[in-house]
Amino acid sequence: MRYPIFISILLLITTLACNQNKPIEVSSGQIEVIQLQSEYVDDRRVDVWLPEGYSEREKHAVVYMHDGQMLFDSTTTWNGQEWKVDEVLQKLINEKKIRPTIVVGVYNNGDKRFIEYFPEKAIPNLPDSIENQWARGKGREAMADEYLSFLVNELKPEIERRYAVHTGPANTFIGGSSMGGLISLYALCEYPEVFGGAFCMSTHWIGMMEDNRMVPRAINAYVQNNLPDPASHKIYFDHGTATLDANYPPHQDMIDSTFKAGEYTDEQYMSLEFEGHPHNEQAWSSRLHRPFKFLLGE
Repeated sequence: MRYPIFISILLLITTLACNQNKPIEVSSGQIEVIQLQSEYVDDRRVDVWLPEGYSEREKHAVVYMHDGQMLFDSTTTWNGQEWKVDEVLQKLINEKKIRPTIVVGVYNNGDKRFIEYFPEKAIPNLPDSIENQWARGKGREAMADEYLSFLVNELKPEIERRYAVHTGPANTFIGGSSMGGLISLYALCEYPEVFGGAFCMSTHWIGMMEDNRMVPRAINAYVQNNLPDPASHKIYFDHGTATLDANYPPHQDMIDSTFKAGEYTDEQYMSLEFEGHPHNEQAWSSRLHRPFKFLLGE
């Protein structure tokens, strides 16, 4: 499958050289690895993080996170960085700032990352020139709907079978960064009965390496028609102001306006800007406690 150069560059930045065979080491809690076969997407590795003292006697909330190979161990990632999910989450649990929680890190699939993470039902809102580049055939090269079917219909039941977790949307969340932010928003809109909240960090509204208005407008048009009920959902956005994140503020402002028009208040909606933060795992790790507290706070 061929992609325009800007998509290929983005894929290269986010997926190269992740060592999926090396055991993951964490500072807190433990990792269990699941290899899942799927009817919807290519077979997928999933890393499940369990906090210290995890017990089957206590139900836990669940956070599903994309780009799972980048979450826990910098010695296995392409850029030597990690989200430090285990350290951040364990500290919050120990301080009783959030409820007991497990994290399900879903690995991306290399050169299919873009087509699995781009909101599929936003594609018809794109100008023909862009739609034709990204989604020739529409149903086959766009795979976000299949990816979400995998998460909801295959992965989620397997997690609930294996672990002591709450199953309702009030304790089921989804999150990621960059393209992972886009698919997290899309998951919340497509499956509001499954996910009670989402966090979207450095959301890649522009969909390419160059700033543009076409892609953000297409996504916003989709969101306007698919807002989850604010009475039962929460969503967190943030972005920096350096490197790729420097392109995001005006597009984030547009999305903020859409959610505010949909009667989301400060209790259900948070959107933050971090001056000088670049587009990388170190930046996301430094502020990861904020969405966790917002969505999972006791």
